[in-house]
Amino acid sequence: MSVDLLLGLQWGDEGKGKIVDVLTKEYDIIARFQGGPNAGHTLKFDGVSHVLHTIPSGIFHPTAINIVGNGVVIDPVIFKQELDKLAPFGIKFEEKLLLSKKAHLILPTHRLLDAASEAAKGKAKIGSTLKGIGPTYMDKTGRNGIRVGDIVLENWKTKYTTLRNKHLKMLEGYEDKIEFDLEELEKVFFEAIESLKQLPLIDSEHYLHTAQKEGKKILAEGAQGSLLDIDFGTYPFVTSSTTTAAGACTGLGIAPNAVGEVFGIFKAYTTRVGSGPFPTELFDEVGETMGRVGNEFGATTGRARRCGWLDLVALKYAIRVNGVTQLMMMKGDVLSGFDTIKVCTSYTTKAGTVDYLPFSIDPEEVSPNYIELPGWQEDLTKLTAEDEFPDTFKQYIAYLEEALETPIKIVSVGPDRKQTIFR
Repeated sequence: MSVDLLLGLQWGDEGKGKIVDVLTKEYDIIARFQGGPNAGHTLKFDGVSHVLHTIPSGIFHPTAINIVGNGVVIDPVIFKQELDKLAPFGIKFEEKLLLSKKAHLILPTHRLLDAASEAAKGKAKIGSTLKGIGPTYMDKTGRNGIRVGDIVLENWKTKYTTLRNKHLKMLEGYEDKIEFDLEELEKVFFEAIESLKQLPLIDSEHYLHTAQKEGKKILAEGAQGSLLDIDFGTYPFVTSSTTTAAGACTGLGIAPNAVGEVFGIFKAYTTRVGSGPFPTELFDEVGETMGRVGNEFGATTGRARRCGWLDLVALKYAIRVNGVTQLMMMKGDVLSGFDTIKVCTSYTTKAGTVDYLPFSIDPEEVSPNYIELPGWQEDLTKLTAEDEFPDTFKQYIAYLEEALETPIKIVSVGPDRKQTIFR
């Protein structure tokens, strides 16, 4: 049985959590394949909003198994906080939530290193979420990391102490940048480790291979967005993992020829949190309106998101890199009320006009070229079917499908699970 993938095509915050939640009823297993608590997947149903950072977004469905894959990095403290918040909902975590033994752990000193490094960069900071993600992936690739499977070994404390001491040595160069109470941080950390031990720790690639043989339907859930990919994103203002489709192979042990549908999610406009180039960013009343109506604040950081028009150059790039087979468009309702909608179709560069993503999209290197489409005034949030769409909204979708050469199968018209229209 093939494995379907779901991932974001912009700079994250596209609405992946909602769509995973909506699709989960069609799947037996939901598996996160990269990132960590820097993710903030928001689900809303029955009048309640839930923000998940590490736990897969299928956790509320009664039958779906949720797996945190080997490509994910786990902060035990944040993970325990998530479990505690979900406790009132009667979820049987010991049956529904499985952790890969090969997933790496974020130590308290990883977070300290992250904060110190970002503080030292000053104005050149990359906009890190300060969750310790980068230093943890650095230890992983440097072959120094600690994995979930290590916490049940006899030499677990020795491994921890060795890596912690290495980090403390590195922090000596940042003594003027941060202050911390390591004893208190470690107390909370080790309490959280005991919570992890209560969950099933699995050889996740074997589990998934067996599930495939048994014909189970599997959905791989990505975090962040394709433009934040460590290789193909707007480097160095990127995350530390592979956010594209290739990340599902390395982050779950799935063979490339086992990939089925690739669902790509994008907003009807564009947003970005933190630093980095953003060609279509708006600094006027239009951008302010997008942010206010769209409630554009990071679910993890609380930071205001930068807003701008849809960038087809970047979106086409992400579709090609990922091999997207179906698109889901989010937040079309936020654009209600604009007389005209702009869409970036190319960039002007020093070498001429280009319709592909060049090496640099810094402001001094590119400027966006737009076309204008008629807007719509109607409130979309009450709509329940495609035939209720305003004509100009239908035209916007039709234009995007033709330009992107990929069908838009789902249109979201609000944050709630019910505000999802299949086409």
